[in-house]
Amino acid sequence: MDGTQWILFMLIVQLVHFLGTWKLYVKAGRKSWEAAIPIYNAIVLMKIINRPKWWVFLLFIPIINLLMFPVVWVETIRSFGRNSLLESWLAVLTLGFYIYYINYAQEVTYIENRSLHPKTALGEWVSSIVFAIVAATLVHTYFIQPYVIPTGSLERTLRIGDLLFVSKFHYGARTPMTTIAAPMVHDTLPGIGVKSYLNKPQLPYFRLPGFTKVKRNDIVVFSWPADTVYQFFRKDKGVKKPIDKKSNYVKRCVGVPGDSLEVIDGYVYIDGKKLELPERAKPQYDYTVYGNNGVSSKLLQEIGVIDFQRKFISPPLNQTQVDALGKYIIGFNRRGDGQLELYTKETGIPVDLIRKLNLPLKEETARAREAALTDEMVAELKKNPSIDSVERVIAPKGKRGINLFPQSPDYDWNYDQLGPIYIPEKGKTVALNLKVLPLYKKIIREYEGNKLAVSGNQILINDQVADSYTFKQDYYWMMGDNRDHSEDSRAWGYVPENHIVGTPIFIWLSFDNFNDGITHWKPRWDRIFTTVHGDGQPRSYFRYFLIALAAYFIGSYFWGKRKKNKK
Repeated sequence: MDGTQWILFMLIVQLVHFLGTWKLYVKAGRKSWEAAIPIYNAIVLMKIINRPKWWVFLLFIPIINLLMFPVVWVETIRSFGRNSLLESWLAVLTLGFYIYYINYAQEVTYIENRSLHPKTALGEWVSSIVFAIVAATLVHTYFIQPYVIPTGSLERTLRIGDLLFVSKFHYGARTPMTTIAAPMVHDTLPGIGVKSYLNKPQLPYFRLPGFTKVKRNDIVVFSWPADTVYQFFRKDKGVKKPIDKKSNYVKRCVGVPGDSLEVIDGYVYIDGKKLELPERAKPQYDYTVYGNNGVSSKLLQEIGVIDFQRKFISPPLNQTQVDALGKYIIGFNRRGDGQLELYTKETGIPVDLIRKLNLPLKEETARAREAALTDEMVAELKKNPSIDSVERVIAPKGKRGINLFPQSPDYDWNYDQLGPIYIPEKGKTVALNLKVLPLYKKIIREYEGNKLAVSGNQILINDQVADSYTFKQDYYWMMGDNRDHSEDSRAWGYVPENHIVGTPIFIWLSFDNFNDGITHWKPRWDRIFTTVHGDGQPRSYFRYFLIALAAYFIGSYFWGKRKKNKK
């Protein structure tokens, strides 16, 4: 729905409102024409139902208005003496059209000074819940949204199990484009896996003013451009989603509009100069660690390495043992001597379980093991006398990777060797030919809504031969700090400006073993109440929060006691 269509839709809504309420306006001592003037009619209606004028503002905020309309419908009929629970439900379930029945078929009297307080405890409870949801939805949609890091693409800068607050006002809040959706949930309703929104009507893209723009090296939350997933972790047919209902991803912005970006040996270069990451960034790259006597799993764990495999040698297992070990084993292999090779994640198999099953397991450590390491981890390993060498794993130039942007045989790129590539800037024009078309095809067709075709050696945009293209919005290049284990712009390309959601500002909780179930969670105390951005290493403010909280309760106790003694 474009701007013109939306204006027509709003005019139709105003006409529906006028036809259904003009007699009620007259009975309330107003003029019938006052029900027909957009915005003004809402201000007058607030006077009629004896509610504050600022409610009008809530009626025009997408998603918030879905919560406010039923409230206003009920308040309207109650202002004319229709107070029964049945009629309140009729007003809501008929989407307000029950007001037509009251307007034309019922003789009602306006109650000017009616009581606004609920008459029952249930009514009080419902009223409080409704406005709590309205307030929470307003904050969630336009200011701050909670977010959890579910994958390791930014390890160890942001870790799996970090619970964040994401600011939407830094870059300016993106107003909802999907107008009919359940509040405070994303693309599916929790528990039942049903779509939480209707695809139509859609509002045009609009962003409120922010106080900064996306900068190079910012950590950014955005709507995943390639998202066609109906529900994660299920094999379903792909679906086309509205922009604001695509899954949220978080990555580091390494390229901004106008940049020329290249990846050389896994490092990002901007306009020929190597990108310097901020001090808090903890990039990881794949390394092969060599040790003549084997590379110890314990050593890797001690320096903080995660997501590596371990191999245990076991005699044949009975069914009871298989069932008990099942959730720890990610693979197995039967050797020629009848022994089993059991493969696990880095956490291995609990010692207590091994003893309970009376299993003579032995871990076999290879002389060469691959792991994702930070610079600090590499330095620690090189200092250890049991390690002979630590070498980067780098894909050579010219070796074409899989699942890589722009999915064209003309580009033999991989995750370590990519580009140079231009990051499109709004208003800038690029020359088009069949060689560069794969780089911009998705932008032209999907992100900017043009008809694109190729006829022989000619490129046609909206049925017109084109040898250039001018971009309608800015684009960004996003990458994870866990460089060899991040699905990012190297896989699906540019992130359009209208997909930007916000930036994480604060970690309020953090847990190890987050994906292993709540019973396995272990708090990372050093990460709780830390800021995401800033100079120097992250610093936890949790103890100061506890001190302030204790001071508040102690102060409240003594203040209350003092007031009581004065009485």
